[in-house]
Amino acid sequence: MTAPAAPRGRAKGPVDPRLWKYSRSARGYLVVTVALSTVVTLCIIVGALAIGRVLAGVITDPTARSLSAWTTELAVLAGAMAVRVLATGAQSRYAHRSASRVVAELEVEVLTAATRFEPRELDREREELTVVVTRAIGGLRAYLTGYLPALVSAVIVTPLVLVVIVTQDVTSAVVIAVTLPLIPIFMILIGLLTKGRAAATLTTMTRLSAQLLDLLAGLPTLRALRREHGPAARIRALGDAHRRTTMRALKVAFLSSMVLELLATLCVALVAVGIGLRLVFGEMTLEAGIIALILAPEVYFPLRAVGTQFHAAEDGVEAAERAFRVLDRRTTQPSGGRTVNATTADIELVGLTVASRDGNAPAGLSALCRTGTITVLTGPNGSGKSTALQAVLGLTSPTSGAVLVGGVPVVDLDLDRWWAQIAWLPQRPVLLPGTLYENVTLHGVPDTDALDAACRASGFDAVLREHPNGWNTRVGQGGVGLSLGELQRLALTRTFVSDATVMVLDEPTAHLDAASEQTVLHAIRDAADRGVTVVMVGHRRAVLHAADRVVEVRSSSPVVPEFDHV
Repeated sequence: MTAPAAPRGRAKGPVDPRLWKYSRSARGYLVVTVALSTVVTLCIIVGALAIGRVLAGVITDPTARSLSAWTTELAVLAGAMAVRVLATGAQSRYAHRSASRVVAELEVEVLTAATRFEPRELDREREELTVVVTRAIGGLRAYLTGYLPALVSAVIVTPLVLVVIVTQDVTSAVVIAVTLPLIPIFMILIGLLTKGRAAATLTTMTRLSAQLLDLLAGLPTLRALRREHGPAARIRALGDAHRRTTMRALKVAFLSSMVLELLATLCVALVAVGIGLRLVFGEMTLEAGIIALILAPEVYFPLRAVGTQFHAAEDGVEAAERAFRVLDRRTTQPSGGRTVNATTADIELVGLTVASRDGNAPAGLSALCRTGTITVLTGPNGSGKSTALQAVLGLTSPTSGAVLVGGVPVVDLDLDRWWAQIAWLPQRPVLLPGTLYENVTLHGVPDTDALDAACRASGFDAVLREHPNGWNTRVGQGGVGLSLGELQRLALTRTFVSDATVMVLDEPTAHLDAASEQTVLHAIRDAADRGVTVVMVGHRRAVLHAADRVVEVRSSSPVVPEFDHV
C-alpha cells in the first residue's frame, strides 16, 4: 500500500516515533533490522559484481571458460549468497520474535493506561479498548515483520545500489533516477484513494464486537421475552458491513500491488532495452551492462515491497495509532503523595461538583463523614451518588470542590496507600474466573475465624452450604454460576474480611431479601462501632434507618426519579 496521508491525530511520517517511545523491544529491533539490511545490501552488490565479472569474462575471453579461471570470483559469489541467506533468515526469525514482544508490551502499556482512566472515560472507550487490545493490535506483527524491514531496505538498499550503478553505467542510473519517483507518486495517489479504509474497518469491528457482547450478556432475558431475533438481525447487519469494508480494503490492496508491480517491471524493462541497444552499438562494456541489469531490479524492489507490505500492516498501524492516543493522554499518580491515617481522619466533601454529559452530577455536594459513623448518600438516579464515591476513592477528579481526608485533598494523597486503607464494594462487583475461595482472597489470605465471621455477616455461609464443593466451587467470568444475590453476598464477604479502616459501599444490600439485608446492615453497624468510617449509597428504607447521617445528592441535570424499595 501506499503511504496514505495521515488522518487527524496520526503522527506524520512513515514510522510513528511513539512506537520506539512505548516499546523497548521495538528500539532494539530497529537497530538489528538496519544492521542486517546493510549486510544484505552489501551481499547484493558483491554478488552482482562477481556475476558480472564472471559472465563477461566467459563470453568475451575464450581462454577463461573453465572453473579454475574464476575460483576466486565464484567463492566470493558463494560467500555473498550464503551470507545474504543467513542474514535474511536471521532478520525474519528475529522479526517474528520481536513483533510478539512489541505487541505484548503495547498491550500491557494500554491496559496499564486504561487503569488510570476515570470511570466515565473508561466506560466511553471500553469497547474500542477491548478490540484494540484483544484483536486489532495483533495486526502490528505484519507491520514489524513486513513493512518495517521493507522500509529500512528502501532507505538503505535503493541509494547504495544506485550509487554502484552510477559507477558502472551513468545512463542506466539516469533512467532509474527519472523513473524511480513514479513508484512513490503512485503510492501516494493510491493512498489518497484508500485513506480511512483501515479506520473504517476497525470501527465496524468495534461496533460488531460491542453489539455481540451485549447480545450474549442479555441473551437469557431476550429469549425469555422472545425478543432475541431483533438484536440478532442487528448483529447480522454489522457483520455484513464489516465484511464489505474488509473486502473493499482487500480489493484495493490487490489492485494497487498489481499497479506497482507493473510499473516497476516497465521501468526495469526500459533500463534493459537501453542497455541492450548500447551493447549492440558498442557504447558500453558487457561487464558494466550485466552489472547494471542485475542491480536495476534491486533498486525498485524495496519500494514495491513497501507498497505491498503496507496493505497487510495497515490494520495493525491503525490499531497502534489508537493505542498511542490512549498512551499519550494517560495520567499517572505523582510520586511522593501525602499519607493520612484513615483511622482518625474524617472524610469531608466540600462543594463537590463533577461535570457529566447533561450538566453536573453531583452538583455542589457537601457532607462530613466522621470516623466510626455511617453516612448514606441518597438521591434520584443520575444525581451522581456513585460518582461521589469514585471521587472519595480518587478515581474521578472533581470539576470543582474537593474531597478532603483529614484536611488533605484526595488528589494530593498517595493513592496506593489510600486504597490500602479502603474496602470498596462497587455497584457491579468484579469476580474473576476461578474458585469462590480465590475470589474472596484477591487481597490476601484472611484468618480462618475472620473469614467465617465475614461469611456469617454477609449470609454467604448459607450459600456455601448449598454448593457441594464449598469454597472450591468454580465460577465463570463475571460470576457466572452464581445468582445475583449469591454474587452480592460473596462481594460483601470479601469486603467484611478486610481489615480496612474505611468502607465505601455502593448499594451493598442490592439483590438481598429483607432478612439478609438486616444481617448485612448489622455487620456494617458493628464495623462502624469498631471505628470504621462507612460511606455508602442507598435508598431503601432499612439502609436509611441504619445511617447516622443521610445526605441528599443532587445534580444540575434532568434525572429520573428513583422509587423507594420496600
